[in-house]
Amino acid sequence: MRIATFNVENLFNRAKALNHETWAEGKPVLESYARLSKLFEKERYSAADKRAMMDELDFLGIKKSDEGDYVWLRRSRGALLKRPRSGPPVIIAEGRGDWIGWLELKTEIVNETAIRNTARVIADVKADILAVVEAENRPALTRFNDDVLAETGFTYDGIMLIDGNDERGIDVGLLTRRNFIIESMRSHVEDADADGTIFSRDCPEYFVTAPGGETVLVIVSHLKSKGFGSQQSSDKKRKRQARRIRKIYDARRAEGFEFVAVAGDFNDTPDSTPLAPLLKEGSDLKDISEHPAFDDDGRPGTYKNGTKGSKIDYVLLSPALFSRVKGGAYQRTGVWGGKNGDLWPVYDTMTRDIHAASDHAAVWADIDF
Repeated sequence: MRIATFNVENLFNRAKALNHETWAEGKPVLESYARLSKLFEKERYSAADKRAMMDELDFLGIKKSDEGDYVWLRRSRGALLKRPRSGPPVIIAEGRGDWIGWLELKTEIVNETAIRNTARVIADVKADILAVVEAENRPALTRFNDDVLAETGFTYDGIMLIDGNDERGIDVGLLTRRNFIIESMRSHVEDADADGTIFSRDCPEYFVTAPGGETVLVIVSHLKSKGFGSQQSSDKKRKRQARRIRKIYDARRAEGFEFVAVAGDFNDTPDSTPLAPLLKEGSDLKDISEHPAFDDDGRPGTYKNGTKGSKIDYVLLSPALFSRVKGGAYQRTGVWGGKNGDLWPVYDTMTRDIHAASDHAAVWADIDF
């Protein structure tokens, strides 16, 4: 049995603010989007709130029109602002109760070559169970499987994704090959603690029946990124998420589930404080990359150039699974390494960084099952 995880960075459509060559280019837009969305939800709008709203509307290019380069201002009932023919726009709503509306991120099509290279990575990995990160939705996964992946001669039979909390359409899901059946699933999209909603996307549990009748529980997650918000708030959010995953894992192990994998993009390194609940603090989960049979090709990281500080994608295994590991590796042929893409062999169709399948290497583990 091969279990893998791969951050596909959207299959067909991606938020325009995310679809840049570097994160830094879209970061100001996403931060402004978050600030303005938070202001919209206030019960009463003070004079300072209205000034701040106008600044964000101006930055996003929707001060004079509902359509900007990166976002739409959607309005259903009531009015947020008035745009007179002469004179500047004015916020007329006094609070959230005066209007119904929201901000919507504009999307654009992902480069076609990149889409096909994403399929090549998945076909080359040939996982029986594949955790996917940053997929738009289940229809997109199904269309990708039927129309793009099928051209490689390798497809999946089980396809599942539950919509999460991220408005950008970057959810997590699971794909399974024949004889590996998704029998049931459990969502944690509404899990909350004293600080509010825990998961940025979701943290679904997939109960998969293997050919021999064993149940393999796969917990898929995409933890809070470092690139959006302050380091302190991001670290705090990731630690809350890691703690909750650990509680879910411990509960299932106490219920008798032996074969458990926790996979996905955790957006932090193995020695980080936020990931300590999963990788330290008495956890019996083991990272596949720590196994003697794992081949990291001399680069311990999974993101971009594969440096030690870029190890952010994981397949963690319970003791019963880790004891059966026969091998594992990173699949980097779809990642553009270095300025010229020559740090390792890449697909022949990757002549520019925009053609890369992802900035993340796929991670896989072979288990004797």
